[in-house]
This record gives sequence, structure tokens and C-alpha cells, in this order.
Amino acid sequence: MKAPPQIRKSRFAFLTLPQYSAIALTNAVEPLRMANSLAGQAAYEWVIASLDGRSIVASNGLSLAPTVALDQVGRVDTVFVCGGVQIRDAVSPALLAALRRLSEQRIGLGSLCTGGYALARAGLLDRYRATIHWENVSALREEFPRIIISDQVFTVDRNRFTASGGVAPLDMMLNLIEEKLGSRIAQRVSEQFIVDRIRSDKDRQYVPLRAQVGVSHQSLIKVAELMEANVERPMSLERIAQETGLSRRQIERLFKRHLNCVPKRYYLELRLKRARELLLQTAMPIMDITTACGFQSPPHFSKCYRKQFGYPPSIERQTRQKAAPVVEDDRPVGI
Repeated sequence: MKAPPQIRKSRFAFLTLPQYSAIALTNAVEPLRMANSLAGQAAYEWVIASLDGRSIVASNGLSLAPTVALDQVGRVDTVFVCGGVQIRDAVSPALLAALRRLSEQRIGLGSLCTGGYALARAGLLDRYRATIHWENVSALREEFPRIIISDQVFTVDRNRFTASGGVAPLDMMLNLIEEKLGSRIAQRVSEQFIVDRIRSDKDRQYVPLRAQVGVSHQSLIKVAELMEANVERPMSLERIAQETGLSRRQIERLFKRHLNCVPKRYYLELRLKRARELLLQTAMPIMDITTACGFQSPPHFSKCYRKQFGYPPSIERQTRQKAAPVVEDDRPVGI
């Protein structure tokens, strides 16, 4: 069989901070390993690092070896800061100085889970779009107003690569693999890890409403739950007011104060999010999705969808229906 063309190797360093998220780090590294196996060459190389070279204990009590000192990692394209719990305690003056030196060397910088907080403290996300775990979004917005905080699962902005946490680094790496090695390799990596679909930077991380507004705002939560339960036949604001014992004006004030939007907009975005899930995760015809998500007609649905996501439902469906990649070697790879 003809050997694949040689590809320039990308080299990443994962800078572990105390109590980092092991699941986030693993979900970033494993796609690289599988991409190498499927591509038949070492397209990626990675190293686990810490500031002093000692193995760092993750939030689950485990540590990784080998771990090398950051100043001993050699040439790297990108350094990912791996955060987890108690991130403020993990950020030291030495860490901030090291990150700034990396930036001066034009090395790409990324973060997993709460690692974006370290980049923010170092001033390295100013005027960048960036993502962090949803539990830290509000605090980051307040503390660092010059950062364009995104609620996406991951964000790539020039040479900044930020993922929200959990399994989100897997999606970010799959997208980077697709850019480097093509969609066939990325799709095969996702299949090996039994991933239903590769999320893009259009996907938002789910932020529980209680986390956004606090458990004390039961009236607002009750209104939102009514909306979620009535997607196919959207309720009027007057009907929702009757069901919750609130006035229309009270509901509008609650949404404006705590979610910075009007109830109608929140309801529409909720229905469009449900529609996108159905487009990507089922084979339902677009006409049926139109009805299931409470839109009057396919043209109306298409117009709203395009305005929200930048393209019509038909294009979204094509993403799901991409042809399965051609397998050059049908021997099982195994995870």
C-alpha cells in the first residue's frame, strides 16, 4: 500500500496545575494518539509538563508520569494550561511569568477546563474570544471585561485554543485534527471513541438555569421549565403568566434582570436549540422538526434558524449526512 504523505508534526505541551481535571486532559490527548494510529504516522506529539517537572496530583487524586519541567519541553506549537478545582490557588506569580514568556515567543496558548483563568490573569486573553467551564463564566466576565467570554463548548481565536472542560477538549481536538488531517480521519477517530457527532464551535455548553440565576429565583425557573415542556405548542406569555401566578410585566423584568433578554427571545432560542439537536441526532424530516419545535412553516423555521446559526437547517442536516469516510485499511484499530 502506498505510504501516506508525510505531514509536519504538531507538538503540544499540557501544563498541569494543582488539582487539574484529569478527564479534560485525557480527552485532549487520546484523540491525538488515535489520529496518529489512523494516519499511519506521528502527526502529533505531546508532553505532560509542570513548572518544576514534578508530577502534579489531579483533582481525582491521580498523577501522570513522565512529567517534565516546562522549560525543558523543547519546541512546541501550543501549550495548553490544564486547570481544575481551586484554580485561583493554583495560579502563582511564577506561572504567570512563564505564560507571558511563552506568549513573547509566539507559542500558541490554550486551556482546558478552568485553565483559561491562568491565561486571563496573565493578560493573554485580552481582546480574544475564549471559553471556560460554565461554573466560572460569570466570575470571569466580571473580573476580566476585556475578554470576549463565549458560552461555546470550545473556542479557537487566532492562536488561542480554549475548551470548557469535561469532554469538550475531545471536540476541540477533533476539529483541529480535521483541519490538519481531513474530515475522514477526524470522523474515524470519533467512531473509535463512540462519539455520535463532532461538536463544532457553534455548539454551546449547557449551563443549568439554576446556575445562571441561583436557586432563590424559583419564579423564573418555573417559567423556563414551562417553556421547555411546551416546545411543540409554544405557550403565549399571557398563558405562562396565568400558570405561574405572575404578571406579564413581572416575567419580562425577571428575564431582563437575570438573563439579559426578553422572554420571547429566550423561548425562541430554546426551540432552535431543540431543533438543532433533532437535525444532528435524528433522521427526522425537516418538516417534522418544524412542527415538533413549534414553527409555523418551513420557511419561517429556516429564516429563524439561519439568523441564529448563520446557515439554514438543510445545511445543518448535510453536516450529519456526510458520507462515511473511505477506509484505506479495514483492520480494526482498537481504542
